[in-house]
Amino acid sequence: MTRFDDRPFELPGEVAQRFCDAIGAEHVHTDEAARDEYRDPYWHRDDRTYDSSAVLYPASTEEVQAIVRIAGEHGVPLWTSSQGRNNGYGGPSPRVRGTVLVSLRRMNRVLEINHELAYAVVEPGVSWLDLHAELERTGNGDLMISVPDLGWGSIIGNTLDSGVTYLPYGMDYQAPTGMEVVLADGTLLRTGMGAIPDSPSWHVYKRGLGPVLDPLFVQASFGIVTRMGYWLMRRPKAYAPLFLTVPRDEQLAQAIDILRELRLAGIIRGVPVMQNTLTLASHFPEAMGKMQGAEATLPDEVIQEIADETGVGRWGMRTAVWGEPAVVEAHVQAITDAWGAIEGSRVDHARTYSSDDWHEIDHFVDKVQAGIPNLDMLESLPDNVGHIGFSPVVPLVGSKMRELVDLLEETVVEGSGLNFVAGICVISERSAMVVSGLAFDTSDAEVSAKAFATVRTMVERAAELGYGEYRAHLDFMDLAAEQYSFGDHAYRRFVERIKDAVDPEGIFAPGRHGIWPANRRTDG
Repeated sequence: MTRFDDRPFELPGEVAQRFCDAIGAEHVHTDEAARDEYRDPYWHRDDRTYDSSAVLYPASTEEVQAIVRIAGEHGVPLWTSSQGRNNGYGGPSPRVRGTVLVSLRRMNRVLEINHELAYAVVEPGVSWLDLHAELERTGNGDLMISVPDLGWGSIIGNTLDSGVTYLPYGMDYQAPTGMEVVLADGTLLRTGMGAIPDSPSWHVYKRGLGPVLDPLFVQASFGIVTRMGYWLMRRPKAYAPLFLTVPRDEQLAQAIDILRELRLAGIIRGVPVMQNTLTLASHFPEAMGKMQGAEATLPDEVIQEIADETGVGRWGMRTAVWGEPAVVEAHVQAITDAWGAIEGSRVDHARTYSSDDWHEIDHFVDKVQAGIPNLDMLESLPDNVGHIGFSPVVPLVGSKMRELVDLLEETVVEGSGLNFVAGICVISERSAMVVSGLAFDTSDAEVSAKAFATVRTMVERAAELGYGEYRAHLDFMDLAAEQYSFGDHAYRRFVERIKDAVDPEGIFAPGRHGIWPANRRTDG
């Protein structure tokens, strides 16, 4: 039985006017062209299922508070984004059609850079590119940010969706610390030590007195985060980017087990990523062109030929070593020795960079692992090719990884006739996210529909093995949440009680990750 009401919302004209009065009419956009900037580019162009009714652009915490108070008074659902990226997961589109979008792009100030303690404090509109530029401008260029592949996203937005970054502080999401949040009644909350006025410990200690609240605002709908601390890392004396190959698909389990032991030994740190052959096209466009696997399923022998001819392998892993030169040298050798147990494998180590020649880093992967945000990967993405992400979490055990990858690949090939693409993001010493799915032609309605249907099947089949994803696509948030069913959905029922207590009017992001407010639940 359907347990939620996702009927579209219609924004009354008088309420739209109140938003105009609060933040300025020039910052309230209701025309379709302006609203369409806040759609996932991978929706089929004729799919209007997740349209918004307006986009609001506040410039301060006070303006966010004013928007929230108006929304609460009139029961207006709000869906917040920071930069509005999140492509492949639904973008900034709202779950309930007609929801008012709140874009925090104008809140783009770097509020503090603390060089001594190596952290920054940012507003939601600050992108990785923005913070990096500000570090350079202010003479703090020796501080590194743990960044994702594309630097255009928001630091806060990425954090609030559990987005992956790759330097050591990216492991287990160590970098974010201390939040300021606008609550549903328009009041302001500061988490952790920030609850003490003017506390110098706010952004250096991850807990406080009593329950730790920061995680409650990750992938949640309890408030709007308007500032956050982010830990930085000093530029090391030596940095060695590496690329490790797995020549044959049947060697994947062996590679995962070797990787786990290198992680547990502290030899490999950060968030290494292992990708299959077709996914690696974005890393090696000079060898593979703009192929993204959106063609019909390629036979295994053809993929093996591509892997052999390009030298990227059936799986290829990027990682890096940071630290003192002698330690970096020793760890590179330890990785090379361990990986050598995989027959025919390679460990590519072209160069170790010193802190003085950072400006010579030129390949986009090497930049990312050096904390240099960029947009280079966009150049390798062809027009009309989109992807859908399905990302279950799996123990870092070779046999477990092999079982899940085989299941997901079989589901993609059988369900869509397309190619399976996957990246294994090793988020800790004990677990990894299999960021999987398929690439498809977004201009083809039939292919797009089949792609989405296939990924829904992936959600259900992975759950049969006990796996759920860490971050759900908008189109199947409810289905993904349904898999977390222990104790007759005890988790969901508990979170719903929190939702109803802190957001009684249900204005914040109804339906986000399967959590619906009381006024939109239909069966308790």
